[in-house]
Amino acid sequence: MWGSNSNEPCALAAGEPSGAQRWTASCYCVSVCVTRRPRPLRGAYLLPARSSCGRSALAAGMASGASASASCSLPMDYETKIFPQTGGYGRYNRVAVVFSWFPAFAVALNLFSDVYFTQIPNLYYCKTDPKQLPSFFSNYSGETYLNLTIPWVNDQGFSHCERYKYPANITDLSGKVPREKENCSIGWEYPTLVGLRSNILTEWNLVCKDEWKIPRQHVCFMVGWIVGYIFLGSLCDWLGRRRGFLFSITLSSLFGVAVCLSSSALMFLMLRLCQGAMLAGVFVSSYILRLELSDPPHRLMVAMIGGFFAVSAELLLPGLAILCLDWPVLQAVATLPLLLLLSYWCCASVFPESPRWLLATDHIPKAKRSLQEFTTRNGVCQQDEMYPGETLMSEIDSAYGEDHQPRFYSVLQLRRTRVIWKNCLILSFTLFIGTGIQYCFTRNLDVYNFYLKYFLRVATGALACVFICLCVNHFGRRGILLLSAIVTGLSSLLLLALTDYLQGGLVLVLSVVGLLFSQALAMLSAFFACEVMPTVVRGGCFGLVLAAGCVGMAASSMMELQDKRGFFLHHVIFASFAILSVLCIMLLPESKRKSLPDSLKEGESQRRPPLFLSQPKRDCLPLLCTRPPVSEYNPDNYSRLVSATRKMLTKDNLPYRTARPSVLPLLSDSNTQEGENGTQEDGFFTSSYGIGLSSGEVADIVSLTLSKKRQQAINSQFRERLTTLSRTSSGTFLLCGQMEYAEEWLKITGALEMSRTWFITFT
Repeated sequence: MWGSNSNEPCALAAGEPSGAQRWTASCYCVSVCVTRRPRPLRGAYLLPARSSCGRSALAAGMASGASASASCSLPMDYETKIFPQTGGYGRYNRVAVVFSWFPAFAVALNLFSDVYFTQIPNLYYCKTDPKQLPSFFSNYSGETYLNLTIPWVNDQGFSHCERYKYPANITDLSGKVPREKENCSIGWEYPTLVGLRSNILTEWNLVCKDEWKIPRQHVCFMVGWIVGYIFLGSLCDWLGRRRGFLFSITLSSLFGVAVCLSSSALMFLMLRLCQGAMLAGVFVSSYILRLELSDPPHRLMVAMIGGFFAVSAELLLPGLAILCLDWPVLQAVATLPLLLLLSYWCCASVFPESPRWLLATDHIPKAKRSLQEFTTRNGVCQQDEMYPGETLMSEIDSAYGEDHQPRFYSVLQLRRTRVIWKNCLILSFTLFIGTGIQYCFTRNLDVYNFYLKYFLRVATGALACVFICLCVNHFGRRGILLLSAIVTGLSSLLLLALTDYLQGGLVLVLSVVGLLFSQALAMLSAFFACEVMPTVVRGGCFGLVLAAGCVGMAASSMMELQDKRGFFLHHVIFASFAILSVLCIMLLPESKRKSLPDSLKEGESQRRPPLFLSQPKRDCLPLLCTRPPVSEYNPDNYSRLVSATRKMLTKDNLPYRTARPSVLPLLSDSNTQEGENGTQEDGFFTSSYGIGLSSGEVADIVSLTLSKKRQQAINSQFRERLTTLSRTSSGTFLLCGQMEYAEEWLKITGALEMSRTWFITFT
């Protein structure tokens, strides 16, 4: 006997009778629930009884004095059963999503302000002391004065770190004047600083021998983001999306104010590191919440509008820099949106806790209150003014019970998974490539001025958002991710091989195209990761993926730290990785129009469909198979169970007496007669009243139900036999050819009121 083709494991919860009752109960109740389909038989499909186990088919039988029941404690499907009853993507969900976009603006403003804080001007040189120069030098000005005081370097123009030293007794420059070079001692001049009048470079003169401190600051800032993504992402899984957000936004505001008061470069570095960690928590919690409050058709648009908010912050930043002039003022202005977001402490309704996370982690009382609030605020009510949430609450009570304790998960549990871990690794790899390879394209833009380079990068980011919005819902996440990786890799390879042979315009076009698709690759990898990761570990997994992206961003700063000496190797490695990622992307599942997975098991059951679907509803198994759970179907265990049950039922010393059926056989042909004649050899599936079906009769029923003329096969003699069985026996057999005939078979057998029911399912 086989259970239904379910993906959920079923547990048989039986009582503990003693003595002969236990033996009797074992004879009456033979129940097997499996999760893998056995080989299909050409036989009858038997209808499972309606149960709270959803898709699982449960088999149960009872004996006098003992009871056994099968049940599955499976969570309710949030997307199909709970979300519609709370109003779906209703008014309140939309309001909460809108308020989750504002943190994206604040985070982007603080992230990209680092470009202005650490901008290195193209022209700077040593300050000169007029007292140490001949007196007639005061007659010169402009470029002539610089030519006399600053050495000229062929590669970079005026020297950044040296100046000329003249003897004190020189009266004119008519002859050959002896002069020597010396290092700067009294500071530097920065005549071409863009945007700001002063930044941390000019504040603490981080040039020449201290020039390495600027890329170090970039790297440390990214290290803060990496730490924040990993730990605060996991914190969102432990404390919830709202509390994780409030914790992060509070500390990021405090650190932002402290950065304005920095008195040294080291203090600035440490405070920015801490603020970066907290900003990472703000981004993760708000990003996850907006996706968990949306339905599948709106998820992509909701995420990309958050991207447009970040782009708007980048566009606004140059104007703010010009208005602020000094870096502490710009830092204060960037911190102001974070301070405004502290109002979310008081207004819980604008940034609520995710009810999906509450249900997935078994915070049942909080989940019920949250769902009731969503139902009320979405204005969902029936005609009799009764909220459907009341019915929903009762369903949740029946599904989860009263003794559920909250469960907490961490990313360490990924070591027990294969599909989730594989998806996390692949998307981390693609995001790492998407962020790291951008340096290979932006370096070709260094020949242009600062604002052109800056706005080209911002424009390509906006175009990447538009590209994703237009294409991803139509062609799927995996297809567009694959296209982005291919175009990024090809652009990088062409620039690597042909930069010296191409005209400047073609190099610019290839750089812009590569920058566009590399940003699309990074954005889509982050969005894809948030979709395919289970709710119970979504924060931690999403944080790991984003941390890999920050490693790619830090790679460009590492090149600056090495004075760009490893750029060629950097370009070769990332171009190779981009081509290699094409193979990895094929292993990913497709999440288009699918609900978010909530449990680890749902995350493990995701499938890898063909890239070009010939049958749209057909999914294929993943290339990396999941580890079978403990309750997985085992052919050896199953065969031993069937053999033991068969021997038990055919023993002579049973507590009841097996008898031949006193009614006519199902069929009147010779095959059936032979089947009944061999009953003593084959044995019966019998009840305590001695009435059952022999294996030959079961085979006849199987043949009948598979025939094309099922209605003609159900003759009056067949009906009479089944009716007799159901009314005179405590064991009822429910047999049906397909699920659509279930209702008719129930009416024929009258099995709904039977106390002892056997479910035999031939799949």
